[in-house]
Amino acid sequence: MSKKVNIFWFRRDLRLDDNRGFYEALKGDYPVLPIFIFDTEILEHLPEDDARVTFIFETLQNLSLTIQDEHSSSIAMYKGKPEDIYRLLISEYDIETVFTNHDYEPYATTRDTSIKTLLEKHNIEFKTYKDQVIFEKSEVVKNDGKPYLVYTPYMRKWKEKFRALDLEIFYTNSYLDNLLEHSRLPNLSLADIGFKKSNQDITPYDVTPTLIQNYEATRNYPAQDATSRLGPHLRFGTVSIRKMIKKAIAEDNEIFWQELIWREFFMQILWHFPHTKNEAFKPKYDRIEWRYNATEFKAWCEGKTGYPLVDAGMRQLNATGFMHNRVRMLVGSFLCKHLLMDWRLGEAYFAEKLHDYDMASNVGNWQWVAGCGVDAAPYFRIFNPTTQIQKFDKAHQYIQQWVPDYQELTYPQPIVDHKKARERCLMTYKSALT
Repeated sequence: MSKKVNIFWFRRDLRLDDNRGFYEALKGDYPVLPIFIFDTEILEHLPEDDARVTFIFETLQNLSLTIQDEHSSSIAMYKGKPEDIYRLLISEYDIETVFTNHDYEPYATTRDTSIKTLLEKHNIEFKTYKDQVIFEKSEVVKNDGKPYLVYTPYMRKWKEKFRALDLEIFYTNSYLDNLLEHSRLPNLSLADIGFKKSNQDITPYDVTPTLIQNYEATRNYPAQDATSRLGPHLRFGTVSIRKMIKKAIAEDNEIFWQELIWREFFMQILWHFPHTKNEAFKPKYDRIEWRYNATEFKAWCEGKTGYPLVDAGMRQLNATGFMHNRVRMLVGSFLCKHLLMDWRLGEAYFAEKLHDYDMASNVGNWQWVAGCGVDAAPYFRIFNPTTQIQKFDKAHQYIQQWVPDYQELTYPQPIVDHKKARERCLMTYKSALT
């Protein structure tokens, strides 16, 4: 048995600096063994060239190289079920405490409960910290203690609490010498994990003062590509939410700030109502008689619906793993309202394709467009996919980029008539909800 160590378990926090759990581990009394587990419970559902796995793998390798060069350590990498990996670690190390950061998704909370139970049997502490949000769980609630179900009052209370907060940044640099010195920690290749390098790259984020200052004026126009691309970086924790909030405030841009608050709104909804990952928040909406047409669903997935802005969004998603937020609302509404297909089909497709997939935001937004979630769009709000072009892509720049064939004879005819689809949707929803 080797000397006593603490473990830091990297998960949705793939950075060295301003990482709360990592900071607390490094300040402890024992050398820190940093680990990452490629969880087979998650991996088995992903395609072998998944861009997110490549991104996680390459990020970990870069972090490992940094601490190897400067502190003679690295990140120990494992593949398997977390409980099995911890049994292995317990057999190899004299572990005092396992440190990590909170994760709020239903699978993660179940997993962490199991790990905590296992560790306690061996007299090992399991300490977790808030890191990926400013406010979590029940920190922003109504005066009666109940969760907010509407964004605007949640956002106001969030800002009120934030103004009274002394936001701390957890600088780790002066503590990195407390990493376990070890040159032979287990490493893995992508092939070891069962994957291959993706041909899609996760785009670097842009939070320059110019982008933030122009955000409100440009964010709704997909051809301008004027969004921050922060999504995947917040999802995997390659950036600190605390530093991003500070940046938004420094540039005095309320809209950019509020987009970051939306993320926390949906996270606390999923935490309070974990059943919403696959059930409508408003139960009566599960009475809707969704239809399913395999040909139409395939056309939607492939961007061949005959509606150019819908098709541009889906083709951008398939080619790049990204879709502009304004277009996400349109393609989601089109699936649920025009094609009258279950929002869960769209949610699952986005989960497979989006680089910035986050269960809380994805489920929250899909339920929003279907009308069945918290703070949802009313069911009779049905985006017109043609007039949306006039509003947000008047010069057809975005459409021309992703649907260059839209004026060709080969371009498909609309798979559904807007007026008839709208009437069918209203009738179906009304009969289910009254």
